[in-house]
Parts: sequence; C-alpha cells; structure tokens
Amino acid sequence: MQPRNMSMSGVVDLAAVKAAQEAKAKAEQARAQSAREGGAGAISPADLVIDVDEAGFERDVLQRSAEVPVVIDFWAEWCEPCKQLSPVLERLAVEYNGRFLLAKIDVDANQMLMQQFGIQGIPAVFAVVAGQALPLFQGAAGEAQIRQTLDQLVQVGEQRFGLTGLTVDPEAQPGGAPAAPERPAGPHDGLLEAAVQALDSGDLSGAVQAYQNVLNEDPGNEEAKLGLAQAELLQRVQGVDPQQVRRDAADKPADVQAQIAAADLDLVGGHVEDAFGRLIETVQRTVGDDRETVRMRLLELFEVVGPDDPRVIAARRALARALF
Repeated sequence: MQPRNMSMSGVVDLAAVKAAQEAKAKAEQARAQSAREGGAGAISPADLVIDVDEAGFERDVLQRSAEVPVVIDFWAEWCEPCKQLSPVLERLAVEYNGRFLLAKIDVDANQMLMQQFGIQGIPAVFAVVAGQALPLFQGAAGEAQIRQTLDQLVQVGEQRFGLTGLTVDPEAQPGGAPAAPERPAGPHDGLLEAAVQALDSGDLSGAVQAYQNVLNEDPGNEEAKLGLAQAELLQRVQGVDPQQVRRDAADKPADVQAQIAAADLDLVGGHVEDAFGRLIETVQRTVGDDRETVRMRLLELFEVVGPDDPRVIAARRALARALF
C-alpha cells in the first residue's frame, strides 16, 4: 500500500489539509468515546512498539497516525547501527507513554516501502502525522538528539493536529490496541473531494470554485477555507517567472506588489518564515492603503499554513508589533 499525503513541507498539500481536519475530528471522537466508557480503549505498553509490513501499512501507520504520531524505524537484521538504535527507540516509546507509536519495518522484507520513502541507507527514522510523512534522522544518533526530535514531533502533533496520544494501561492485555474511529461522512464531503480532484488534475479554477461552493453553503467550513486559500495561492503563482519575480522584489523593495508576489513564491517553495518576514517588513515600510493590502495578503497566507501552526502564531505577534 503506497503512503499517501507524503508532503515534506506540509505547506501547500491540500490532501494534507483534509488529513489534518480528519485527524482532529478522530482525536476528539476517541477522547469523547473514552470518556463515555470510563477510560476504555487503553492499550498495553507492549502495543507501543509494533512490527509493520506492506500489507498492514495503511491500517497500522496511516490510520493510526490520525490518533498519535507514528515513528517508523527502518531496520535490517544485518545492520549493526540498527541494533544500537532500535533498542533506544523501543525504550523511549514506552517511556513517552503513548505520546508516539513506534512502527518497525524490516527493509529486506518490505522493499517497496523502502523505495516509496526514498531511503538510501539504514538506520532511517521517519514519522507519519495525520497521514503526512516527514524524515526525522538517518544513521546513528545520540539519545539527547533523539529526545529533542521526539519532543518536537509530539509538539507538532498536539499543536497542529490535536493528537494528544494514546491511553496506556500497564494492566491492559497486549494485542488490544483499538482501531482508529471512523469519521462520519459530512454533508459537503462530495464537494470537498471534487475540489481535491480538480487540484490533482491541475484545474485550479475548478478547485477554487468547488471550495467556494462549499463556503456558499457553509461559510464556517474550516477545511474549505484552508483549501480555498491554498488553491488561490497556487493559482496566483501559476505561470509566473520565478527569477523575474525575485529580481523585481530585490530591485524594488518599496514595491508592494513585487514583495507580495515574492512572498507567494516563498510560501509555495516551503519557505514559510521567509514569506511571513518579507511581508511583515513591508508592513513596517508602508502606510495607508498599501499597508492594508500587504496586511490582507499576509492574513491570507496565514490561512494557507493554518492558524494553529507555531510559525503563524509567531508571525501574528510580529505583525501586531509592526502595526502598533
């Protein structure tokens, strides 16, 4: 089964937006269900480390990543560094007590997964969060570095996707890990799926219209808001000459439209902080209608990345300082 939503930047992947919304919904449902059942659904510490193969990847990694960040340890029996790293990851999985799940994949038995993740050597450690894959580290790593990386991963899972982890009960029987709850179909799922399909086919105008159709019926639909902002961003940069845009921005620092165009390119390229910083500096240099134009574009880019992203939160504070 091929991994889906494999976005390393997580900036303009519309499928990742939907995955994030679904992850939040599933996490909320799981917590509510656990509360109704008096804490039911707890797993054994032994279930925090699982062996995964190609046949079970979707169930054991992609679906579970809607509940908890899944760390993937790519290893092989002949790999000596793997034999040093794997026990550390297994011990930390238990120590973190459900804040992440460790999935071990034998690369010799799962060559397809190794290829799909683009792995050139092992040990290699990735994570999947709400269906999105991101590399963590490759080769030998010290425990302090591993802990720092895991802490950052857990923070991203909590802040961006509402993943608070699994409930662990030392008395629970091993093998009782619950399946991720299914999200009930929403009234606009068909229109949202049409928007993603339009985007996949390169029909940006169709994607914009599809998201707008959802918002016409449900103005508060967060998935449609994010999707529309991202589709409009891609539409703005379609067909532009990146080198010319960047030359214009460098040659005309006071030109509002030149800076806005460059910020769009920054964001599409995954340079989130650069895009935000460019526009905040432009806000500081402008007044009146020009300042308002830049401010509104910056707010649109905040929507693209997502209001809970730490980079957006920091940029909002910087924008407030620039304005007041």
